[in-house]
Amino acid sequence: MKIASKAYTALIFLFLYAPIVVLVVFSFNASSTRTMWGGFSLRWYEKLFEDQMLLMALRNTLIIAVVSAAAATALGTLAAIGINAYRGIARKAIMNVTKFPMVNPEIVTGVSMMLLFVFATRLLGGSSLGMVSLIIAHTTFCLPYVVLSIMPKLHQMDPHLYEAAQDLGCPPVRAFFKVVLPEIMPGIVTGLIMAFTLSIDDFVISYFTSGTTQTLPIYIYSMTRKRISPEINALSTVLFGVILLLLLVVNLRKSKDGKEAAAE
Repeated sequence: MKIASKAYTALIFLFLYAPIVVLVVFSFNASSTRTMWGGFSLRWYEKLFEDQMLLMALRNTLIIAVVSAAAATALGTLAAIGINAYRGIARKAIMNVTKFPMVNPEIVTGVSMMLLFVFATRLLGGSSLGMVSLIIAHTTFCLPYVVLSIMPKLHQMDPHLYEAAQDLGCPPVRAFFKVVLPEIMPGIVTGLIMAFTLSIDDFVISYFTSGTTQTLPIYIYSMTRKRISPEINALSTVLFGVILLLLLVVNLRKSKDGKEAAAE
C-alpha cells in the first residue's frame, strides 16, 4: 500500500512538473527548433535581454509590483488591526467579505474593474486604463492576502501589551510602533512578499485593466500569438525562478515563525 501511494505521488509530481523541466532544459537549447536538442547555449538568454520591448515590459511589471505591494501592505496592516478590534459575528462577517475576492473568478474581477475605471474616467476625465489602473487593480486583489498574513500574528500577540505600554506613559502612536508593529512584523513581511509575487504573476486582471501598458505576463501572451520564439522558454524560466525564490522565502519564514511559536 505504501509503495502504491508513493508511486501515485511520484506520478502526480511528474505530471505537474515535467512540462516545466522540459521548458527549462530547452531554454538552453542552441537550436531554434522545439523538438531537437542542438547543444547547450545561452543564446536565447542573450537575445532575451537585448529585446527592448521585453525590458520595457519588465520595468512596468517591477514598478507595478513594488508600488502595489507596498500600498497593499500598508492598507492591509491597517485593515487587519481594525478587523482585529471587532469581536464575534461582526469580525466573522468582515473576514468573509475580505476573503471573497480570493475565491471570486479573476475574469469577473478583471472585467468589473475595467468597467469601473472606464466609468470613473468618463465622469472625472483623463485616461481610463494604464499604469495607474494596473496599480489600483493589483493593490485591490493583493489586499486580502496581506490581511490574512497579518491576522494570525495579531491573534498570537498578547492584547494587554499595547495597554500596558500606554499605562507606562507611552503615547498611542508610539506604543503602536514600539509594541504592536514588532510583534506583527513577520506577518507584514510575508504579506509584502506574497503581494509582490502575486502582482508579478498576474495575467487575467492585468489583461483587462492594462490599456496600452504591457506587463511581463501580457508580453509573454503576445509572443505566443505569433510564431513562438525560443526566447519565451528563457523568459518563462527566469520568471519561474524568481517566483520560486520568493515562495521559498515565504515558506522558510513561515517555518521559522512556526518553530519560534512552538518554542514559546
